[in-house]
Amino acid sequence: MLSYRHGFHAGNFADVLKHTVLIHMLEYMTQKDKPLRIIDTHAGAGVYKLNGPQAQKNREFDNGIGQLWASELQPAAIARLIELVRTINDGKQLQLYPGSPLIAQTLMRGIDRLYLHELHPADYQFLRDCMRDDKRIKVADEDGFAGLQALLPPPDRRALVLIDPSYEVKSDYQHLIKQLIQAHKRFATGTYAIWYPVVLRQRIDEMELALKKSGIKNIQLMEFGLQADNPEYGMTSSGMIVINPPWTLWRAMEEALPWLVNQLSENGKGFYRLEQLVAEK
Repeated sequence: MLSYRHGFHAGNFADVLKHTVLIHMLEYMTQKDKPLRIIDTHAGAGVYKLNGPQAQKNREFDNGIGQLWASELQPAAIARLIELVRTINDGKQLQLYPGSPLIAQTLMRGIDRLYLHELHPADYQFLRDCMRDDKRIKVADEDGFAGLQALLPPPDRRALVLIDPSYEVKSDYQHLIKQLIQAHKRFATGTYAIWYPVVLRQRIDEMELALKKSGIKNIQLMEFGLQADNPEYGMTSSGMIVINPPWTLWRAMEEALPWLVNQLSENGKGFYRLEQLVAEK
């Protein structure tokens, strides 16, 4: 299905969590003097205009990057996100928000390679324009899961995979787990980061159980919610599941998650989860 457009949700509280985790992982993994293959299975448009019609329709960024833009004394991981967003806005008024492709392009090195997949025709064209013919980057208008399997294992045995589908239909959850297990069999030492929305908690519980039964080791979960689960109000929380995370990520999220709850949720209704779903060994 191609109805989902991330421009309507850009910069919201879920993006804040997803991109805080992504930036931390990218900065950690690019410290090593070996090439890194970065794969984004559902890339979106690359960058989003917060003053454009999509973002302005519901102004979800008001309860995300909009509130954090002028905040003070942020945890280090949040500060890095805000610093990067300020960079693409020339340090002035908040007008643009980077998607994961632009974040990866900004932080990758000359030796790294970035593979982006996007099926929506309009977003695919925006994405190509955003990447500006960067020779380090390949943009494909193809199914991201199929593209993922073809790219593993990477020649230098180092990869960071971001999986961020739209979850427009219930089967997306099961399909993601199936593709993830297949990818892990092809390349077990890669780092895999899966974003998920909490609209119906049962689906997330089923995902967690499937991962626990998969045989995959070293899985961490980090989740941030504005309020308790309530399917009547759509997405009330979101999370990241990371396989083979950098060892520094846990500590960074110990600082960032409670701060986000205090900063973005109202009247103490927010919550967070930080769990080791499956042990390293």
